[in-house]
Amino acid sequence: MGRGELDIVAERGGAAAIFEIKTRTGTGFGHPAEAVGPEKLKRLHVLARAWAREHGRAEIPSVDVVSVHWPAGEAPRVEHMGSLSWH
Repeated sequence: MGRGELDIVAERGGAAAIFEIKTRTGTGFGHPAEAVGPEKLKRLHVLARAWAREHGRAEIPSVDVVSVHWPAGEAPRVEHMGSLSWH
């Protein structure tokens, strides 16, 4: 695509979905999802539309954010925020 990258494109319930994955090992940089601000979310939606066009899909994929909290020596904790819009 040349305009950015998509972490994961998957099928959910017969429709495509884009998953942005953010991982943090500590709290120094805040919650992982905080790394997906309005501009990043807008860019993900632009990439989702481009992906749909390039793959002949009429429906634009939803955009989800998966946050992974993984402190050293601990089990990871995963949070999913689904179908986010940017406007």
